[in-house]
Amino acid sequence: MNAIRTAIFTVTGLAIAALAAMFTASLLVALAGIGTVLLAARAISMKMQPEPVRVKANNGNIRRVWNDGRGTIVDM
Repeated sequence: MNAIRTAIFTVTGLAIAALAAMFTASLLVALAGIGTVLLAARAISMKMQPEPVRVKANNGNIRRVWNDGRGTIVDM
């Protein structure tokens, strides 16, 4: 009788441990999916930063010219 009870407890304990592991894994996958969606939405919604254009002046100095959306900027 003790052997049957021990086997039942062992099987029950292993089943509970397996269910807990599956629940934890499913939560991990759900959180990873939510994080991926949020990062993708952030990347899509971010405004693209304008790239500075290199311009050579007559005297050989390099100047940077770009438009930041509020006006043209020239670094000399």
